[in-house]
Amino acid sequence: MTDRLRPAPTERSLAELLSFSVVNLDKPAGPSAHQVAGWVRDLADDAATELDPSGPAVDRAAHAGTLDPKVTGCLPLLLGEATRMAQVFLEGRKEYVSVLELHGPPPTNLESVLETFEAPLYQKPPRKSAVSRRLRVREIYELSLLDVRDRQALVRVQCESGTYIRKLCHDLGLAAGTGGHMGHLRRTATDPFDDSSLVNLQEFVDGLVFAQEGDETLLREILNPAERALAHLPSVTIAPSAARNVATGAPVYAPGVISADDDIEMGALVACYTPNGSAVCLGSMAGDPAGDSGVVVDLEAVLV
Repeated sequence: MTDRLRPAPTERSLAELLSFSVVNLDKPAGPSAHQVAGWVRDLADDAATELDPSGPAVDRAAHAGTLDPKVTGCLPLLLGEATRMAQVFLEGRKEYVSVLELHGPPPTNLESVLETFEAPLYQKPPRKSAVSRRLRVREIYELSLLDVRDRQALVRVQCESGTYIRKLCHDLGLAAGTGGHMGHLRRTATDPFDDSSLVNLQEFVDGLVFAQEGDETLLREILNPAERALAHLPSVTIAPSAARNVATGAPVYAPGVISADDDIEMGALVACYTPNGSAVCLGSMAGDPAGDSGVVVDLEAVLV
């Protein structure tokens, strides 16, 4: 029987890496997140075909949360089979740096005003959003004032995924007593990635070109094995035999579990791996990993 499991992340060929990877892209201002994802997908697919005509295609790409055309910054892109794990970016935090354009002189207590927004907030998506305009709650974990100049305030926001920063800036302006709106916005982090390892489009293209000329060094620095996108999730290690059953749609049963992180809550999203560190599936915790029988992880996305 053909082995359907992937090699360890460090042992994959470049074509295998391209088809199951994540690129921490620095999105430029201008194109939409969807356009950027399409460009990267097509470039990666052409390169993968050139590197290994019989290897896996890179016919899909998914981004980690939409950024408006004018917004820049951290846009992790999942390539190939890694697109199956796009839901992981709904679990982590987002961080932004924004210019708050105040409509009057900033109040002396502006920093205190910002601190009052560090809480769960009600938000209604704007009219141009792609989701239903229903009132919902999003939490602001930290809101800090970085600088004030004239009527502009530079703020850092750490928040729950799905928070609308434009709406937050509008509300901050009202609370400051001046009115306000969002100026420039840059995303600096989306768990588990931040702006310390960003790659721009030119660097990505250079890496592909060099790889096709025989030098894989730059592209291997740019491409993260898809497992990197799961680093913030609890993990369960399962036997290769159990992983092959998962590949056919079976859940993870207790006899197939080798180890698991401590104190994983029931219902939590977890990532399952083989002993060589290759991701097998995403699922929800459903049972005791130390038990003798029963389902431990219910499948949500099969990655092999």
